[in-house]
Amino acid sequence: MSKKGNNAAGVLAGLLAGAAAGLVLGMLYAPEEGTETRKKIKNKANELKDQAVDQYGRVSEKAKEQFQDVSGKVRDQYGNISTQVKETADKVVSSVKEGYDKYKDQAIAKTTEVVKDVENELDGLKS
Repeated sequence: MSKKGNNAAGVLAGLLAGAAAGLVLGMLYAPEEGTETRKKIKNKANELKDQAVDQYGRVSEKAKEQFQDVSGKVRDQYGNISTQVKETADKVVSSVKEGYDKYKDQAIAKTTEVVKDVENELDGLKS
């Protein structure tokens, strides 16, 4: 998850904790019967828990979507790079083969020429 996502989740958690603390303190100092106050605290705690679970679900879903988006981009880039490397390797192999064929023919021609020169020299020595 990005820093922004972590920061937003932290701010939200802080807000929920602050709201809960303020609510509890307000209820504790309210002039009501103890059972009524405990009931309100319990209900408010359940509401806050539900809100936290909902927020966690939203943040979790957003993180999952971002992960899928990034992993898809990484896969695409890997495919592009892999294709480029293969194409470059194919070009290098082709170039090497062409150079080999070109110089092979020249080497054969030169060798044949040298062999003929040597044969001519040997024939000249025989005479």
